[in-house]
Amino acid sequence: MNRSPALLALAACSLATLAACGNTTQPASSPSPSGTPTARETVDAAGHTPRLAITYNGGVQVLDAATGKPEGDFPLDGFTRLNQAGNGRHLLVTEGDHFKALDMGVWSQAHGDHFHSRKTSPLLTDMTFDGSHPGHAVHHGGRTALFYDGEGRIEWFEPTSLSVEKPQTHQVKLPRAHHGVAVFREDDSLVHTVGDEKTRTGIAIQDGDGHRVAENKDCPGVHGEAAAKGALSVGCEDGILVVKGNKITKVKSPDAYGRIGNQAGSEKSSVVLGDYKVDKKAELERPTRITLTDTAKGTLKLVDLKASYSFRSLGRGAGGEALVLGTDGKLRVIDPDAARVTAEIPVTAAWTEPTEWQKPRPTLYVQGKDVWVSEPATKQLHLVDMTTKKVGRSITLDRVPNEVNGVTG
Repeated sequence: MNRSPALLALAACSLATLAACGNTTQPASSPSPSGTPTARETVDAAGHTPRLAITYNGGVQVLDAATGKPEGDFPLDGFTRLNQAGNGRHLLVTEGDHFKALDMGVWSQAHGDHFHSRKTSPLLTDMTFDGSHPGHAVHHGGRTALFYDGEGRIEWFEPTSLSVEKPQTHQVKLPRAHHGVAVFREDDSLVHTVGDEKTRTGIAIQDGDGHRVAENKDCPGVHGEAAAKGALSVGCEDGILVVKGNKITKVKSPDAYGRIGNQAGSEKSSVVLGDYKVDKKAELERPTRITLTDTAKGTLKLVDLKASYSFRSLGRGAGGEALVLGTDGKLRVIDPDAARVTAEIPVTAAWTEPTEWQKPRPTLYVQGKDVWVSEPATKQLHLVDMTTKKVGRSITLDRVPNEVNGVTG
């Protein structure tokens, strides 16, 4: 069932304030032209052409993933982030008070029983999605949901409508601004965080008609999300919330303060990989343990890796295996069901997580079957061969890489 923007606004209000909330939103925009892609030459490609994007201090650079050749470089001011737009062609660059569409210049279109692949030069378009303090951008359930922390507003669009024109977008206005996240599901329902500027307490579910059907406020400091096989998860300071259907259940941490703030999921596994921090007073805790939460069984296991990691160290392999990049420079491959490390792959030199979260540090990025690891100290990107469990090849950059993302083309 299609979502009415007006009903979305109503359903975002708490039950106690529903009558006072009223209809506070309309569709945010209609399709409008953006960028100048018609000036670029477009040619056929011999199959998929993956490209990578890296942020650096002063901009974002696009690379051919096969050759490492720079395909485009776009100056930007301030700290920038990279997010998946959801259509396999664009990334969303977080810059200032908006998300800006970065056309990576590669895509494929279905043609009967095969695909036609095309490529052109990348372009940082003038297409923007504007709002105060843009935060999480999540593609799931056929929708891309953008969360504006400074407004408590969710903006969503269908990524298949994102091309050279801006797609029509719709709004969900929450009662209070907070650092949050929103995720659509295949049944047209929406899961979003609940909180205000001082506290974040849990999540709520809206059905396809915009009605609130479930809520759980037993999740202090709610942060992060992941999609697993048959479930969604969000982290808490004392465990993790698991969402299946309209039911929300809590899986508690073994410690009174056991924060799970970042997670990585796989549609091939019911187990969610998460970080794990136990020192509430630490300016920067460098944990060595990770969590493996089985969303089907409602169980949580801890695994001590004997090396610390950062929030950019977590990922999932093509087969659902859990991946963690340690500060000892090793990429650990973990069987999520057995909660056992099956391989330790040397990739980078040992490193120390910087105190400021915006600063560059080795970063794990999984692109389909390819596993990439950046090494800012050497200005390199390493491609890890998951069959031989060795670094297959490395790309030397002319920039110090910070965030890493990409499209498969």
